[in-house]
Amino acid sequence: MSKTKSPEQLRSFRWLGRNDLRSFGHRSRLRQFGYDRADWVGKPVIGIINTWSEINACHGHLRDRAEDVKRGVYQAGGFPIELPAMSLAEPFVKPSTMLYRNFLAMECEELLRSHPIDGAVLMGGCDKTTPGLIMGAISMGIPAIYVPAGPMLRGNWRGNVLGSGSDAWKYWDEKRAGRIGDDEWNEIEGGISRSFGTCMVMGTAATMMAITEALGLTLAGARRRTPIIRGCAPPQDDAPSKWYGRI
Repeated sequence: MSKTKSPEQLRSFRWLGRNDLRSFGHRSRLRQFGYDRADWVGKPVIGIINTWSEINACHGHLRDRAEDVKRGVYQAGGFPIELPAMSLAEPFVKPSTMLYRNFLAMECEELLRSHPIDGAVLMGGCDKTTPGLIMGAISMGIPAIYVPAGPMLRGNWRGNVLGSGSDAWKYWDEKRAGRIGDDEWNEIEGGISRSFGTCMVMGTAATMMAITEALGLTLAGARRRTPIIRGCAPPQDDAPSKWYGRI
């Protein structure tokens, strides 16, 4: 059975709890945000590593979802601090996001190591972000939980279901063969990705999120939750403190 740490045993106590000049500086800078001593004294500081980006639609909802995470951390008795990290947008990064996965792992590890962080919530989903975040948190060795972005809605074209990736290749071949034209191709382009979230087919993103769930690093069923609208919160029967406060 795990033992609850006293405030003096927390990593963050080195930054915020001591009666010296260095801690004075740390606390005074936190007060620049409008925080007061009651916000952090005796509470674990929870780092929210957020890979939101305006060029990564897989994570397009994570900026708003982070507010739900913060609310859950507060409800669970912690003090949340959001830290941005490399996003690794699979459709855009060239020549390959694989070149940057380990950079993200190092960034995640050092964000957690160099700041007064006692536990972490990792927010990602697009292909290489999941292993990058998990590897970084494991290397750091503090309690962490993963919040997967979840899959986008399935695509639609004239009543036909579209799968991201798989049907792109299928209809590209149809276009090359002359069986559909530019107008149909443009319609497919507008209907294949209908919401934020990762590819909804069983590709790399879905596989990595499933493995993370199997490892027990996220709550059961989390990987299947589709971000239907921007900023959608978890279902009402799943309180944010249950989903995001278990650090």
